[in-house]
Amino acid sequence: MSSSKQKTVLVAGGAGYIGTHTTVELIEAGYDVVIADDLSNADISAVRGVEAIVGRSVPFVEVDCCDTEALRREVFEKYAFDSVIHFAAYKAVGESVAEPLKYFRNNLDSLLSVLALMKEFDVHNIVFSSSATVYGQPDELPATEQTPRQRANSPYGLTKQMSEDIIQDTVAAVPGMRAIALRYFNPIGAHPSALIGELPKGVPNNLVPFITQTAAGVRKELAVFGDDYDTPDGSCLRDYIDVVDLARAHVVAVSRMVERTAAGAEGDRYEIFNIGTGRPVSVLELVHRFEEVNGVAVPHRIAERRPGDVEKIWAATDKANDVLGWHAERDLGETLRAAWAWEKRVRGL
Repeated sequence: MSSSKQKTVLVAGGAGYIGTHTTVELIEAGYDVVIADDLSNADISAVRGVEAIVGRSVPFVEVDCCDTEALRREVFEKYAFDSVIHFAAYKAVGESVAEPLKYFRNNLDSLLSVLALMKEFDVHNIVFSSSATVYGQPDELPATEQTPRQRANSPYGLTKQMSEDIIQDTVAAVPGMRAIALRYFNPIGAHPSALIGELPKGVPNNLVPFITQTAAGVRKELAVFGDDYDTPDGSCLRDYIDVVDLARAHVVAVSRMVERTAAGAEGDRYEIFNIGTGRPVSVLELVHRFEEVNGVAVPHRIAERRPGDVEKIWAATDKANDVLGWHAERDLGETLRAAWAWEKRVRGL
């Protein structure tokens, strides 16, 4: 087994979009990182991009986090760490509506494996990659951490609700365990270096990669799902958070748990924070802003509403601002320029 657990974090699902950006921020904050990922929706080139940014190799284990025995043998028995950030999950809302069992099996089994091994190997801290989808369509906006959870609009959202409950009950049952669930809104953008970004396999499920691929000529046009919602321009309203800002929130969350454990702090060992900007932006507004800041056209058409989509949601971020000392800092235009720079690099444009 490797040396001290101190300042070492296991990033489960760490080869993915948010995982790679978080790994960079962790390393730049002085943490050591071990990445575990089965590469089912990621590519090893993303890990190489992380290594290029931080200027050093990063331990990587190709393993399915649902496979408890493999995860024990290849990760928990070989490396020592005191914290886990859990990203390992399928994440496409539309696909989850079509294939709910696939989502329940993968997203819940991966978490159960990680929690069981954390208990077995005396690993105390976990940051969970949750989602604003747990709110469903809130009755009042912006959504706060006290906003009642509605039944989620998709199986994907249900897996996030179930996972939060599983973690809360586990923390209550395991002495010394702490957890922070970060409910993020809509992560977009790329690292300023353009060495890592969102690289979906196949047809993108998220808006910005579809925008950038359309601008690059990879896709003929962008489908905007619905223009008849009760919003200023008829398209859905979302809270778009820069992925680098989001990544920094994970670093702050890990630091909070480690510091509270070291201080023997009492109080709530399970905490929830919204991670967003607090500013609603419509789908059509985002498309037009991308065209404006990058000087490129994005051919688009209005399509029927998509199953599982929420009409409008954005975050109240006061708790993350006040308790974590975290704030969203990057401007939307800056974020969209970074997304386009990444796409151009990937396409050799």
